[in-house]
Amino acid sequence: MDIINILPDSVANQIAAGEVVDRPASAVKELLDNALDAGASKIQLIVKDAGRTLIQVIDNGCGMSDSDARLCFERHATSKIHKSDDLFAIHTMGFRGEALASIAAIAQVELKTKMHDSELGTQIFLEGSEIKEQTTCSCPNGTSIAVKNLFFNVPARRNFLKKDSIELSHIEETFKRVALINYKTDYSFYSNGKMLYDLHAGNFAERITQLYGNAYRERLFPVDEESDIVTIHGYVSKPEFVRKSRGEQYLFVNNRFIKHPALSAAVEKAYNDVIPDHYYPSYFLHLQVDPARIDINIHPTKTEVKFIDEHALFAILRAATKKALGQFSLATELEFNPIEEVNFSPAPKGYVPPIPKVNYNPDYNPFNSTSSTPSRSSNCGCGNVVTTQKSAQWTSFFDIPKGDETESPKQEAAQLDLPINEPHTDNVMSEEIHNSVERPCLQIQNRYIVSSLTSGLLIVDQQAAHERVLFERLVQHQHQVHAQQLLFPVNCQFTPADADIFNELIPDLKECGFEIGSIGQTTYVVTAIPPDMNDGELQLFFDQMLMEYKGSMLNKFNDRAQCLYKSLARQMAIKSGTVLQQAEMQQLIADLFCCPNSSVSPFGSKTMAIVAPEKLFSLV
Repeated sequence: MDIINILPDSVANQIAAGEVVDRPASAVKELLDNALDAGASKIQLIVKDAGRTLIQVIDNGCGMSDSDARLCFERHATSKIHKSDDLFAIHTMGFRGEALASIAAIAQVELKTKMHDSELGTQIFLEGSEIKEQTTCSCPNGTSIAVKNLFFNVPARRNFLKKDSIELSHIEETFKRVALINYKTDYSFYSNGKMLYDLHAGNFAERITQLYGNAYRERLFPVDEESDIVTIHGYVSKPEFVRKSRGEQYLFVNNRFIKHPALSAAVEKAYNDVIPDHYYPSYFLHLQVDPARIDINIHPTKTEVKFIDEHALFAILRAATKKALGQFSLATELEFNPIEEVNFSPAPKGYVPPIPKVNYNPDYNPFNSTSSTPSRSSNCGCGNVVTTQKSAQWTSFFDIPKGDETESPKQEAAQLDLPINEPHTDNVMSEEIHNSVERPCLQIQNRYIVSSLTSGLLIVDQQAAHERVLFERLVQHQHQVHAQQLLFPVNCQFTPADADIFNELIPDLKECGFEIGSIGQTTYVVTAIPPDMNDGELQLFFDQMLMEYKGSMLNKFNDRAQCLYKSLARQMAIKSGTVLQQAEMQQLIADLFCCPNSSVSPFGSKTMAIVAPEKLFSLV
């Protein structure tokens, strides 16, 4: 008995749709690509309920005839290629002929299209790959395709969709990838009746600022390089504006967004000597390569590609990026510091340069009294302001009363009328470790805090420990957060999708010590911040916080407040590389042991370790 059957077209299309369309953003990409291939100069994107209810793309392209309008929903029906050799000379965004067939298999689709030389257009209704109706209609030139109730006949796939805010952020990211490189096309983007973007044709730099704000004019260096293999044009971020995550990294090849680990590594390696470890640059780079030397027919999404000259491309891209960083860093410094003109001509014959003089007080002798480090008031972010004082003073510079060098943090804080946290009753901690918070501490590599124990050494990761302290305070609200008013309010601007998420978080941010108002739809003014914050980095702080928050919320079961508190704790914590004073280190250890789960950070990394004496030499 024969058991092999040929699947019906509707079932085959649903299977194919699993590769091509896995979420609303995938359908958006395919429809936008088709609009570009139709030669549209104006494209409109409309979504409702993050694409679950409606995805509509309207363009003023060439339109389709009656027969083409019906045929375009068949599998492997395309106008982009005609023979196999065309695969090596692809200049269009689409070519596989699978997108519309896959979308029609899992949604209800309405198509209206009209060619420019026709008086009437064509209207088609489809449901699950089946054409329900085809009529003649009156419509504008171009094509309008509306995808309704995506995954209506694949409930399992629909149930796997994330929250609307997350799905909308994916749609926005897809929209940016298409709109960024096609900067000679007008775009508009509406979500639930509200306009998110209204982009006008211009150049690459103008399109970047339209999408990310005018602040990016000062954050980017241009990159331009031309060779026999590749032509590179675009922009890379200045070293001072790098981020802790790979967010705004866009690599295009022949007007197509791609993901290529080797080429991305080439850009990042160009920054090796100018940015800290675990920081990543932003870049917007367009590579033009001979289509015959690139293979884009690897995956239906067409974001994975292979190059014949991959090693050469790596070297050229890295060199071009390093050249831009070196050339424009110097140019910027000279341009913005025109203190005086520098004369590079040779010195006159017989010219003797004057001997430099240093003004000093010959009567001053610092050794008349024991020197000490000046008192400094600092806030380690643990909620208490700690003042470090040493017994002897530089009397010629400071007039501070003498104190006792052997004062413990509790005695010192008592003199300053500061609160001291007591250990959490639920925390299992030996008396020996509790006493260690009053013992001298040593900072290693400006990252680890070491304190002595009878049973060995206590080693604390200062950043992970502070993340745990801040997270617990945000969750439990142990101390009321007093906002610190800013002398000059700071404006922060976000993309429309990020602005929607930020607006939802404002009530929680106010509880954390921020005071935030809105100016328009995408700009917010910050008038007060927590005492631990640096107002000079608020825009970068919020950008990174939103990126962390969106990453945490990809899990639909995560709690919103918990995700926000984790992001805030990570951003506000003292970082590895920060120099801490003795009292700050002791206070941080004391605050850490007050936390109910002091051994790990909110992100699961260890905050401390105890090394027994017998293991000390085994580590050497």
